[in-house]
Amino acid sequence: MSNLRNQVQLIGNVGNAPEIKNFESGKKVSTFSLATNEYYHKEGEKIQQTDWHNVVAWGKQAELIEKYVDKGKEVAIRGKLTSRSYETETGEKRYVTEILVNEILFLGNKENSYQ
Repeated sequence: MSNLRNQVQLIGNVGNAPEIKNFESGKKVSTFSLATNEYYHKEGEKIQQTDWHNVVAWGKQAELIEKYVDKGKEVAIRGKLTSRSYETETGEKRYVTEILVNEILFLGNKENSYQ
């Protein structure tokens, strides 16, 4: 059961073109937003609820995202939740929760599925 701790699995659509950053050390990071949709019925009407998630991928996963992922692409990700805070230029403290990717699966085209 220990490997079930802090594990997130989502299937959704990429909300923006992934941002790629290359560091002098050779490391690469990719960040993007992921939209997940749920549907329910209220008073006979079908309602769509969209949630947005911040996604971060490093190394090999970032390289795959750079090559194969663009806005609108449907992907499945598995990773863990991380939280961090930072201070804006005006001194305001902000908090961010992100999903750190361990695995990604590109949906819709079996030839482009990687882990």
